[in-house]
Amino acid sequence: MQQGIHFISGLPRSGSTLLAALLRQNPALHAGMTSPVGSLFTTMLREVSQGNETAVFIDDAQREALLRGLFDNYYFRVHPARTVFDTNRLWTSKLPTLAALYPAAKVICCVRHVPWVLDSIERLIRRNHLELSKIFNFEPGGTVYSRVEGLGSGTGMVGFAWNALREAWFGEQADRILLVTYETLTERPQAALDAVYDFTGLPRFQHNPENVGYDDAAEFDARLGTPGLHRVGTRVSPVARRTLLPPDLFRRFEPDSFWRDPAQNVNRVRVV
Repeated sequence: MQQGIHFISGLPRSGSTLLAALLRQNPALHAGMTSPVGSLFTTMLREVSQGNETAVFIDDAQREALLRGLFDNYYFRVHPARTVFDTNRLWTSKLPTLAALYPAAKVICCVRHVPWVLDSIERLIRRNHLELSKIFNFEPGGTVYSRVEGLGSGTGMVGFAWNALREAWFGEQADRILLVTYETLTERPQAALDAVYDFTGLPRFQHNPENVGYDDAAEFDARLGTPGLHRVGTRVSPVARRTLLPPDLFRRFEPDSFWRDPAQNVNRVRVV
């Protein structure tokens, strides 16, 4: 990766696609929604592990070269000229490997008050009420309670990302992560971007939050049965609204926004 690589991760529905849409305004950068590299990465790890009998012929140096080659080859049209920001929620669970592959890489973690993450997904499901979503395995039944229960489980869309984020937050590579809150990104986007540039060591760039827009994933979202999942509006601005979640569900997940509690920031992770 001639121009370097960094990563975008964190919680779903917390601004990762918005952050990527803003970053790509900078001609020196490449960013987008979740790429295929994460799934290729985990598949490669599996195939070079001892679960594959031929892995006896592969040493750690070869494993690193093979994994690094995934990024080099996927982004071969991009990295000679631009710095890459690759997006995937699993990156916070792979910091030791990423640190070995790319010692200068940083991970930008987008976060949002957890009840509002769940509210955002529920709102999207209700907006597409004639579609069944892959998020819930195209199941036609269920209630807001069962949907939230599934999302919050350890393997659920929100639960996995939350667990992975806590792993990074309390882990030995915590100095590699920067948390960007949804509130800062939508209320003060340039301040959030300046923090990203400073954290990654890249030169600052003046962005235009009045003309963003991102709908490159329309076909992808349609195939998930969840149109609008990755759509970003033209103008960045906070939207005040009432939650769709029943009060007991909202209260249940309020304590989960651990980055709001200074006592839990034992590694002094920067939060903007």
